[in-house]
Amino acid sequence: MPDILITEFMDETQVDRLATEYDVSYQPDLVSDQDKIPALMPGVRGLIVRNATQVRGAVLDAADKLECVGRLGVGLDNIDMDACADRGIKVYPAIGANSDSVAELAMGAIYSLFRRAYHSTDAVIAGKWPRLELMGREIQGKTLGIIGLGNAGQALAWRARGNGMRRIAYDPWVAADDPRWDDCKVERAETLDELLPECDAVSVHVALTDDTTNMFNAETIAKMKDRAILLNLSRGGIVDEQALVDALKSEKLWGAFTDVFVEEPLTHPNIFEGVPHLICTPHIGPRTEEGEGKVSTVTADNVLNCLKGEN
Repeated sequence: MPDILITEFMDETQVDRLATEYDVSYQPDLVSDQDKIPALMPGVRGLIVRNATQVRGAVLDAADKLECVGRLGVGLDNIDMDACADRGIKVYPAIGANSDSVAELAMGAIYSLFRRAYHSTDAVIAGKWPRLELMGREIQGKTLGIIGLGNAGQALAWRARGNGMRRIAYDPWVAADDPRWDDCKVERAETLDELLPECDAVSVHVALTDDTTNMFNAETIAKMKDRAILLNLSRGGIVDEQALVDALKSEKLWGAFTDVFVEEPLTHPNIFEGVPHLICTPHIGPRTEEGEGKVSTVTADNVLNCLKGEN
């Protein structure tokens, strides 16, 4: 049995690096047939996954020598953290490695939603000239609300500052005297209700937990500023999808961007079809060449250090 099992895509330079010191089984398609994973776990000391491999139940029961799980990303909702802790298995997310990629996608979506001009190619080529229909708004001077002041939230705050936006953040898990507030030059909202009416755009960057599930629902969205935009680059389930659709159809919201969904991939038909001023992407926030390289490097470092007893 291998020392290290990798069940999803990883930068192959880092796979090769791991293989110079340990016996590595790299099976990036294994995630599509997860019933096979438990039989491969005996003897495995390090398991490397993304967000789809479920590290729980039979996988952990079969893991007789597992010391660590390297997560190629930051979300941990696919990993039974309590069960890992009970077994003494360390879990290493690649904290901060893809924050710039996520923040850049969010910033691009803010531009696209406010201007509405980037989806006119087919109409213009067809001889139409929808200038009035594509009347947009500037982001200069607008207020951005950032939900979650982790690495991605901080990276977005800096980009928004450079674009002349006022920035307010809400994160009850970051203490009031934490230096991040000053470092990011953001205002601190003590409650979500305090933030929502102030913001022309709200971007969500928190983990999916019992506390954050349906954080943005019909009641929450109703408290938002009229013609605001809402972005979710965290996890499906934090924004109630039907409430989002209803707010777009009623024109309560000016637009919305979602990179994540409760069900991934979506089935057809689904509630998002034909919804105006909605941009959907396939959980692509962290996926840039640079981001992937950094995530794989950080994860390889974490796993190597753990197996060598250095962290």
